[in-house]
Amino acid sequence: MSGDPATLAHYEASVPYYVSAFDRSHSRHLDAFLDGLATGAHILELGCGTGRDAARMIARGFTVDPTDGTRAMVERANGQRGVGARVMRFDELDAQEEYDAVWAHACLFHVPRAQLPFVLAAIHRALRSGGQHYASFKLGDDEFRDDRGRLNSRVSGDEMAGLYRETGFAVRSIIPWQGEGADGVLREWIAVTAHKD
Repeated sequence: MSGDPATLAHYEASVPYYVSAFDRSHSRHLDAFLDGLATGAHILELGCGTGRDAARMIARGFTVDPTDGTRAMVERANGQRGVGARVMRFDELDAQEEYDAVWAHACLFHVPRAQLPFVLAAIHRALRSGGQHYASFKLGDDEFRDDRGRLNSRVSGDEMAGLYRETGFAVRSIIPWQGEGADGVLREWIAVTAHKD
C-alpha cells in the first residue's frame, strides 16, 4: 500500500478482523486469472494480507512473491500459511522485468488518485514482456476516509482504462462487480485485467 499513516496503522492493528472476515477462501477472480498464466509463472502479489491468495497460487504450482505494506499482515501470512511474504509498500516497488504477473486484489484503492499513474508505471516496469496484471478498484470519482480511517480512492472504469493505456498496458477487460469491503458496505467495484506488450 501507499505510505498513508492512518491506513497502515489500521492494518497493523486489525489482523484478527481480516482473518475472521475474509480468510474463508481465496478471492473470487483469482482462479480465472491464474488459468491464463503459464505453468509455474512468477507472480508478484501486492497487498497479500493474511496470505489467502498467495496460498492458493502456490497450491496451483506458481512461484509467488507475496508482499504487504504492514509487518503484522506479513507475520500472519507467514505464520499461518508459510507463503514467504515480505514487507513492501506499493511505492517501494522497483523491480525491472522480473515477474510474469502482478496480482493486486482490493488494495490499490488505498493509493491516492494522484499517485496511481506512478504505481501503475512501477507495475508495468516490474512485468516481463507479455506479463499479465489484475487489480480491483472501488467504483466512483472521489477520495474519502472510511469509518476505519483508511484512505479510499474511487475511480471510474473510463479513468482506469485511460490510466492503464497511458502507462503502456493493453487493457483486456474491465468488469463491474459488487462486493462488501472491510467497512461492511456493499459497493460497486471494477476488476481490471491488462497485459504488457
